[in-house]
Amino acid sequence: MPTISLQQWNEFIKDCPQSHVLQSPAWGELKSQFGWESCWVVHGKLGAQILFQKIPLGYQVAYLPRGPISSGGEVFGHPDWTGFQNDLDVLCRQKKAVFLKIEPDCWHENGSADCSPPDGYKLSSHSIQPPRTILISLEGSEEEILGRMKSKTRYNIRLAEKKGITIRKLDDVEPFYGLLERTSDRAAFGIHTKEYYRKAFELFQKIGECQLFLAEFEGLPLASIMVFIRGDRSWYFYGASSNQHRDRMPTYLVQWEALRWAKEQGCLSYDLWGVPDEDAENLEKNFTDRSDGLWGVYRFKRGFGGELKRVCGPWDKVYQPALYFIYTLRTRVKAG
Repeated sequence: MPTISLQQWNEFIKDCPQSHVLQSPAWGELKSQFGWESCWVVHGKLGAQILFQKIPLGYQVAYLPRGPISSGGEVFGHPDWTGFQNDLDVLCRQKKAVFLKIEPDCWHENGSADCSPPDGYKLSSHSIQPPRTILISLEGSEEEILGRMKSKTRYNIRLAEKKGITIRKLDDVEPFYGLLERTSDRAAFGIHTKEYYRKAFELFQKIGECQLFLAEFEGLPLASIMVFIRGDRSWYFYGASSNQHRDRMPTYLVQWEALRWAKEQGCLSYDLWGVPDEDAENLEKNFTDRSDGLWGVYRFKRGFGGELKRVCGPWDKVYQPALYFIYTLRTRVKAG
């Protein structure tokens, strides 16, 4: 098989310090404990962590999140791309993958980056990770970061401090998960199990790449977020809040403290991870009237003064066309 060992992947990724956290060995270990199998392919200076999940009839789906990665040069125009793709094909066919989905780690820059799929791939309408986000620059002083925010967001951060909100770092997920359950019930969205968040926190905290923050008022938990870092990048993946004392703006202060922490760790960017997949004009036109899906969080996230970004893809390479058609049809039905 064209795969390498976890130890070899650890060695390869050391030369890719700016690779996305979803390509890290810790993320592969996390997913392998919750229904996925992690495999690693390296060809020359290109490599990827690929996740496989079983579906009926002995088949699987293959998923390459925020990769491939490279220890030198561009990825999709790299001289090693053909050989790397051949290795991916061999692995996916051996695993009886219906298709391989790639969600690359590259931004769609109008005119400055070619976001068309590589040969053999097709643009997919179904993404696993949110394709659009807001990216906050952590460059400059804290006052400069605050200065790039909306005035109302700066006001809410300072109001939270004045109204007695305190922030502390957590060493376990219990308070976080308690808030997450209440948020899920209120907003009607799905969450992982407590064990999933506990394992994620344990795996990344022990290597210094994760921190949990909790906002409280007089000892009462009000908001909590889990933040990941790798290299000079950071990501806000998971968050939860209570309906109590919302007028004290705890969600704003907890994000600000997480931003400050990420900056202290040497990060240059903070990814707010997920807003509606609409262009800036539509987002600004509709965010005051909509609260479905990610619209509610966009209203909150836009205030932190980041840049609206969209990743390229997702791209699918199909190995079993008939089964792929059935799979995508079921995906659309579930989404509808």
